[in-house]
Amino acid sequence: MVCFGGDSDFRSGLGGFGLGGESGGGLGFSGGRAHLLNLTVREGLKECDESIKRIRNAVRFVRSSPARLQKFRNYVNQEQIESKRQLCLDVEIRWNSTYLMLEYAMVYRKAFDLLENSDGGKFLAELTKLSSVLTDNDWDRVASLLPFLKIFYDATLRLYGSLYATINVYLLELVTIWKMIKKKCENVDSGEMLMAYGMKKKHENFWENVDHINLMLYVAVVLDLRRKMHYVKWAINDQYDSVKAAKLHDMVMNTLTSLYEHYDSLQSQNVPNVSENIDLSSRDLETCNDWHDVADYEFERDIGGQTIFDKKKVIWTST
Repeated sequence: MVCFGGDSDFRSGLGGFGLGGESGGGLGFSGGRAHLLNLTVREGLKECDESIKRIRNAVRFVRSSPARLQKFRNYVNQEQIESKRQLCLDVEIRWNSTYLMLEYAMVYRKAFDLLENSDGGKFLAELTKLSSVLTDNDWDRVASLLPFLKIFYDATLRLYGSLYATINVYLLELVTIWKMIKKKCENVDSGEMLMAYGMKKKHENFWENVDHINLMLYVAVVLDLRRKMHYVKWAINDQYDSVKAAKLHDMVMNTLTSLYEHYDSLQSQNVPNVSENIDLSSRDLETCNDWHDVADYEFERDIGGQTIFDKKKVIWTST
């Protein structure tokens, strides 16, 4: 977001529009965003809970002593697995650490199979005590889960691992996640489809009441010259039915109008000299991962057109 001179006064006025701090609209900038991601991911993890526990116990066995870890490394070399990743145990309440544990364990799947068949029965006996013997189905289910976790993990890094403001990126990440979940709901793999439906339900429940949404999530995107109101309107229509979409669109437009009028009253003498029209229709798309490409492609396909700046004020929609 770009603010001009005197922007501290402008920011201080955000509270008057229900956009300031954690309370605005019911979806805070940090706590609410993290809460949504956690709830959605947890729903997907439920479908693979037993398989995750079995892999966790297998990793714990290997890491329980230097001798076992060295023996496992020998099996890794025997299977000619070229990776420098180290097996890690997760913190069960932190899904991102669970993702890393599963991803790293998956790399060494063949080594775990060899350990089960070549360790004098110790590995198998230990897991049997815990009712945690790994099966091919466990590995396959986790393999289906990893693409879900990766999209959330990458989104988390972009949103919370940056040294710059990311509020204008959050809606884009949500759209990307939403596209991925809907596509996965159409998957012929029943396990993957169940995970997707669970995530879809949780996602929809969180966003169902448009009155509880922090409008700053949309305002920030409108102020991003690469997207503006075109993207916001498209994203809203993709997420909601026509009645809720129209209501939320009006809420965003009313907030934008109020914000502009407030800002203009503070900055009437400091309006920047912006050219009459800036054509943004030919901007280059940034390189993203596959699901970001899908979201961007569908936005460009569905919307098209031009987005412009007006010399006096921002024109939120295109002509």
